[in-house]
Parts: sequence; structure tokens; C-alpha cells
Amino acid sequence: MFNETRLELEIGGRTLSLSTGKFARQSNGAVMIQYGDTVMLCTVNRSKEGKPGIDFFPLTVDYIEKFYAAGKFPGGFNKREARPGIDATLISRLTDRPIRPMFPDGFNYEVQIVNTIFSYDGKNTPDYLGIIGASSAIMISDIPFLGPVAGVVVGRKNGEFILNPTPEELETSELNLKVAGTKEAVNMVEAGAAEMDEETMLQAIMFAHENIKKLCAFQEEFTKLIGKEKIEFVKEEPNPLVKDFLETNGEEKLKQAVLTTGKQARQDAVDALHDELREKFVAENFAELTEEELPEDVMTEFDAYYEEMMKRLVREVIIFNKHRVDGRKIDEIRPLYAEVGTLPMPHGSAMFTRGETQALVTTTLGSKANEQLIDTLDEEYYKKFYLHYNFPAYSVGEIGRNGAPGRRELGHGSLAERALSYVIPSEEEFPYTIRVVSDITESNGSSSQASICGGSLALMDAGVPIREHVAGIAMGLVKEGEEFTVLTDIMGLEDHLGDMDFKVAGTKSGITALQMDIKITGITEEIMRIALNQALKARLEILEVMNAAIPEPRKELSPNAPRIVQLQINTDKIAALIGPAGKNIKKIIEETGATVDITDDGKVSVFCNDLEQLNKTVKMIEVHTKDVEVGEVYTGKVVKIAKFGAFMEILPGKEGLLHVSEISKERVANVEDVLKEGDVFDVKVISTEGGKISLSRKKLIEG
Repeated sequence: MFNETRLELEIGGRTLSLSTGKFARQSNGAVMIQYGDTVMLCTVNRSKEGKPGIDFFPLTVDYIEKFYAAGKFPGGFNKREARPGIDATLISRLTDRPIRPMFPDGFNYEVQIVNTIFSYDGKNTPDYLGIIGASSAIMISDIPFLGPVAGVVVGRKNGEFILNPTPEELETSELNLKVAGTKEAVNMVEAGAAEMDEETMLQAIMFAHENIKKLCAFQEEFTKLIGKEKIEFVKEEPNPLVKDFLETNGEEKLKQAVLTTGKQARQDAVDALHDELREKFVAENFAELTEEELPEDVMTEFDAYYEEMMKRLVREVIIFNKHRVDGRKIDEIRPLYAEVGTLPMPHGSAMFTRGETQALVTTTLGSKANEQLIDTLDEEYYKKFYLHYNFPAYSVGEIGRNGAPGRRELGHGSLAERALSYVIPSEEEFPYTIRVVSDITESNGSSSQASICGGSLALMDAGVPIREHVAGIAMGLVKEGEEFTVLTDIMGLEDHLGDMDFKVAGTKSGITALQMDIKITGITEEIMRIALNQALKARLEILEVMNAAIPEPRKELSPNAPRIVQLQINTDKIAALIGPAGKNIKKIIEETGATVDITDDGKVSVFCNDLEQLNKTVKMIEVHTKDVEVGEVYTGKVVKIAKFGAFMEILPGKEGLLHVSEISKERVANVEDVLKEGDVFDVKVISTEGGKISLSRKKLIEG
């Protein structure tokens, strides 16, 4: 019934297998990839016809998690997988980024890749497997592809690189590096690192690429067994009428327009010239037609070639003249400005501006109850530090819908969070939950890196004891044949028309995050080394500006920030603190308004906005958890009268005997003559021998 083809490769100490012919047989390409006991189905399909006239490649990549893959139930009321979570969205992006540049230039068929995880062993993660599986599915399909492409993860411990480490190994690794590429070059990098130097990072990327070569060769071998013949695709040549007109009438004028200073002024000049040339083109070629009668395909090609000509002119200026349209040198950063304390009420705030890109960033401090629950195929866990990134339409002078964050916002927020996470203090050092929010108020490229800089400033302004500042910079590339130019601090136009967006973040001591995306098939080690070195120079320059704004975390928290006190109690005291049916802890919370978190190891965190109430809460907790100590004075209550003295409750559930001889310095003949039940007064503990508590009032009476 099935004509299954299967191939295996030993890599990273485990067996990787590709198989096809058994599942999803109606898909254009379908591959079941297995590594250990992790199994993923990767499918690819295309539309029957291309979509002429579009100026983008309509590729969709979906990653679908099935919770049963890990033997788990989905959360929520319906107990059914719904929209992808943040981690699933980021995995989709991780597959998209190295796959997208590998289709022929101008390819306009709709393509959909769907990666579905059916079995997950908790050791072999779906991120890099999705890249390998998707590439393999395309390779055996009839869709033109410049691959294969493969991905790996690299960790580092005790000076040794680890290929495809498990999540458990990554927890203690100083590096979490994801790399994708072809046999010839690297085309995607994503990394978090514990302040790693540039040369070690480059070595890690090259280590990854050596293993990527093996995986690409493996895919080629698999394709020879089962691959389909590719459909023919030839990019359409520009309409000669349009091409000749624009090059004759618009090239020199467009070169001047793109050299206009300022993003908005430049865009206005480019748009005005477009309208002028379009009007002239219509007058010369279609004067007898109304606007509605103009040939849509020709006018679409007019717009497309105008854009293509602008791209060519900008790239020529950069690569051959070493000149940028805003007048900067190739390694020059735009003007910088940093300030803290921008907003009066948030616990920490900052504004960071680089040229025409600006981030307004805040830090909010909270209790353990504010931690973020992460529910994925791995075990649930809580995050005490998280960063959210918002990119409203007004930041680029446009109108748009305000709603849930898209894939781009989630990706940028994740990158900024990763870059800062390596300097966030431990829970023992700073027991707060920390939320950083970056609102982009202006954008002309590198807004994620502005978020990192602003986030670092806002953390210090809030008094979070981060070790040192983290800064980020985006590097670009323009490459024609063997000629190339690496750009420092790319603006939006250079990102849009260039070949690379290489973001590097770190402290003065080393790199904490990397992200590289390219639009060409790959870049060399030489280009990466140049980019990393230019990024280091730029990062140190930015850090100087940030340190001038605030060189170290504030010693005191904002008056608006809540306070936290942590206590350590014996585990056998937890039940006493909570009380029957939670009676004791509920009473404490009701009386003080504090938040009290108790962990199984006896750590008690008290969180309160009011310092007086915080101190009151601590005292109430100590009443329930402190052991009775000889020599200590307690406020006790008489609960029972006897002939030989009075029994007093000095702590909840703790009673002692005030013997008749210890009531007063004068002789007391009858206890009931001087005490009655309900009396409250201070007593001193004079003995706890044999587990019996002896009290004295006499020793507290002066004279």
C-alpha cells in the first residue's frame, strides 16, 4: 500500500532519519523527520499558478504543536490546541528565515510549509528539525529551490562546543546558538550567550556550519532517491517601454531624491518624483485613456521597476562609492541620545534615540504572582523576567490597526529579552518579577536594538541590580558579485534594499544576543568577522552614551515601586503559618493587604506597596513561625488559671506556665486575686527544659 523511502544519518551521537511515501501522500512534498523519539511531519504545497504583479514572495510557514506529542493535555477551557503560543510562533519564524531566501528571484507562486510535531521526547527540539524537514520536503517536491538548507543548535560548556544539546544541557550552557545555511555559506543565526567574545562566537558558527554541510549532503542523497522534476520558472523581464522611459527620464532625478536628508523628506521626494514620472509616462503613451482605462499590468510594472531602480541606485552608491544616502560613513552611527526617569509613575523609565528611531521603555516590578506561565511541549515553567515590544503604526507616520502583537513584534521582543536576560540578577539577589515594555514611538530601522538599549537604561533607573549595560546595533550588507560593503547601524531603507540584517547585542565584556537574516543565499566567514568587529566598535560607542545617562543601578527603588522582604522558615512551620484551611495566612493578608508567597522549601516572600504594612506583615508571620527562645520577651494572654499559676499563650499554639512565684516580686497567695482569663501583658521566657515553657513577669518589673 505504501511506497516508503527512508534514509538515516548518524549526527550528534544520535540517528536522524528522513522518510516519505507513508504520510501526507497528496502533498507536493512531505517528509517525516525523526531524531531520537522526536517526530515531525513537514509538508510543502504550492498554488497551481503564479501571482503576476506582486512584489513579494507569498510564503507561509506554520508550526503546529500537538500536546499529545509530549503526553500532555492542552490548557484552557476547551482542552484543544488553539492559536500558536509565543514559542510556536518563534519556531515558525526560525524556519521561515533561512528557507525564504532560497527560492528563485521573482518566484511568485504561493507556497505553504506546515511543520507538525507528532512526538516529542523532551531532548531533541523541533526548532532546528523544522528547518531540515522543511528543506527536505521542498527538495523532493517540484518547487524550484536553491537548497538544500539545514539547521543545528550549538551549546558550549567547559570550553567545548556541543552539537544539538538537550534543553537540560542548554540550562547550564554559556551559549545557545541556532545556525542555518547551505553547503556553501551561513544564512541565518540566532543566539543568546553569556557575554561571549567575538572570536569564540565566530568559531561556534563555523563549528555549526561544518555539521550543516553534512546535513545538506544527506538531503541531496535523499532527494536523488525520490525527488520530483522541478517546474520551470523564469523571472519576467521588465517591460521595455517602462524600463526605457524610467532610465531615460528618471535615473538621475531619482539618485538626487534618495540622497535627500531625513527619512520623511526622502520619502516625500521619492514619492513626488514617482508621481511626476508616472504622469509624464501616461501623457506620452496613453494620453487618450482615462485613469480607469489605463492597463493595470503596465502601471503595476511601472511601480515595480521604479522601486527596482531605486534599489539599484542606493546599492551602487554604497558598494562602489562607499557613501550612504544620509551622508554617513559606512561604519558611522547615527546621532545618539539617552535619558532616564522619563515618566513620573512607572518604577523605571528611559528614552533611547538613535537617529530617527526612538524607544520609550519602562520597567515594572512585581511579586511572584506576576510571573509569566509558559506552557509548551516541555514542562510548564514561570518566567520572572519578560520583555514586550510594541510597534504602533504612528511610529512610521502611518495609520493602522491596534491589536494583538504580530509575529514581527513577538520576534523583536524575544530578541531584546534574550539580550538583557544574561545580566538580570538571580531571584536570591533580587526577588522581584520584572516586566520591561518597549514602545517604539519613532522608527527608521533597528528598533529592536533601541529596545535593548532603552531596556537596559530603564532597568537601572528602576534599581534592578544588573551587572552592566547592554547595547545593541544592527549591521547591514550590500553585496554584488565579489564586491561587498558592511554597514554599521542600518536605517530602514538600507534594511529594505540591502542583503543582510545582522543584529549584535552585548555588554562591554561580550555578546549576549545575535540575530542574522539575509536575502541572499549565504555569507562568508570573512563578512561575519568584519560585521562582528564593526559591531563591537559601535557597541562600545553606544555604551559610553548610556553610561553617561546612568552608570549604575539606582541604590533605592522608586517610591512608587512595591517592596519585597524574603524570610526563610523551617519547613515544619509552613503548616502553622498557613493554618487550618488557610485561616492564619488569610488573616494576615486581610489585615495588611500584602501578597504572601510560600514555597515548599520554606521561602516566604512578602510583597507590599506600603512599608509600614510590610513590616507589620513580617511581624505577623514571625508570630506563627518563630520558635520560643529563652530570654525573649513575648506579649502573652492568660488562657487558664490554676492554683499554682497561669497558663499563657505567647505565640499561636504555644503556651507557657507563669508560676505563682514568678507573677510578682511580692508574695501572691491566690493567683485569682491578681490575674484573670483574658489578661494580656509581657512575660519573659526563663526556661524551655523538657519542652515545657516557663514564664516570668517578675523579672520584667523594675525595682
